Amino acid sequence: MLHKLPLDHILFLDIETVPETEKYDDLDPVKQDLWAHKSRYQRKEDQSPEEFYERAGIWAEFGKIVCISVGFFTVKNGERQFRTTSFFGEEKELLMEFKNLLETHYYGPQKILCGHNAKEFDFPYIARRMLILGISLPEKLNLFGKKPWEIPHLDTMDLWKFGDFKHYTSLKLLTNVLGIPSPKDDIDGSMVSQVYYRENDLDRIVTYCEKDVVATAQVLLRLRGEDLLTPQAIKHV
Repeated sequence: MLHKLPLDHILFLDIETVPETEKYDDLDPVKQDLWAHKSRYQRKEDQSPEEFYERAGIWAEFGKIVCISVGFFTVKNGERQFRTTSFFGEEKELLMEFKNLLETHYYGPQKILCGHNAKEFDFPYIARRMLILGISLPEKLNLFGKKPWEIPHLDTMDLWKFGDFKHYTSLKLLTNVLGIPSPKDDIDGSMVSQVYYRENDLDRIVTYCEKDVVATAQVLLRLRGEDLLTPQAIKHV
């Protein structure tokens, strides 16, 4: 069935997140206490909430989105292309722009969102941040009352699991074993917060995010048994 899915019906996406404030001390006392409680099982015994705060971007309640990159297949002059673009900057504004994209171009039941580990991270994170910021959910992210087969989400990590619920495979590992050029040639997820807050280099984060979107599309092509995109077929718009 996967090979029958029209590629131009799929919106590929990836997000980059950081802690909501640069430093733990910038949180108010109530939020500091909540962070200590939330992270208590993830921290090592000798690790304080303050030391662990650099990982706060993983949780939507303590982080924020700084970039959403998307990509889609199209045909130009008879040649297949994959086009990428990004929403970045102030969080509420980028979420509104992303919502507008979903509601104007990806609103039909045949349209699908796709990411790597997106069912566990990207999709719920976006939905939670929208609600926290007072943004009503677009239909593609509003899952209440829907049956599993009615949810228009595709996850390349899910596809690679083949039903094995214990199996986690990073995008970097999957691209390696499938012979796809690695997207992790500059920074990785653990460095995004530093690049954002200390280096103030959002452009570098956007480039990294878009590479992950391209890599996810390449993984789907390999899972369908199709040729990979050439560098000439990948366009930033």
